Amino acid sequence: MKKAILLSGGIDSICLAYNIKPDIAYTIDYGQRPAKREIYVSKYICEELKIKHEIISINCNKLGFGSLAGNQIKNHNSPSEEWWPYRNQLIITLALMKCIQDKVTELHLASVKSDNFHKDGTKKFYQLINDLVKYQEGHIKIKCETTDYYSHELAQIYSVPKKLLLMAHSCHISNTSCGKCSGCIKQQRVRYELSIE
Repeated sequence: MKKAILLSGGIDSICLAYNIKPDIAYTIDYGQRPAKREIYVSKYICEELKIKHEIISINCNKLGFGSLAGNQIKNHNSPSEEWWPYRNQLIITLALMKCIQDKVTELHLASVKSDNFHKDGTKKFYQLINDLVKYQEGHIKIKCETTDYYSHELAQIYSVPKKLLLMAHSCHISNTSCGKCSGCIKQQRVRYELSIE
């Protein structure tokens, strides 16, 4: 059994990487504004945990809406300011294509309770995407074992070192934390809940 993880450099995926110690981690640069920092943090985490790290790049910047895509375009379907339609489906598909090359049998992702306002952050989504992938060639399982927890609970349950948590980058706007977007606010809240200065 060969395990891979989607690693964004955010708190949730760092926690999952620390817990399962996969064989390989994929970071996807799909055109999001903070991609450079996400890659930097993910590379650092992989070096610390001795995990092979791969970067998959494809520019879908013109397909996103709002802060994460770096535009002011709004769409009536958007559940939040940083909406990227079908993003998780997209990055899972890109990772799966690499999984086939790397002979991976399980692809793990981290979505938490607070992500469930996006349909593709829910337990049901991951069950459906796993069924779809199972139906296709490759026999790869999609696993998201984190949907019942909040980010700070993951860090506590998995006993993730503060050194790794402090590296996390969740900003939707910049390669340096803006302190104002929903990603930065989430990270500040998690640090408060974990008493991390």
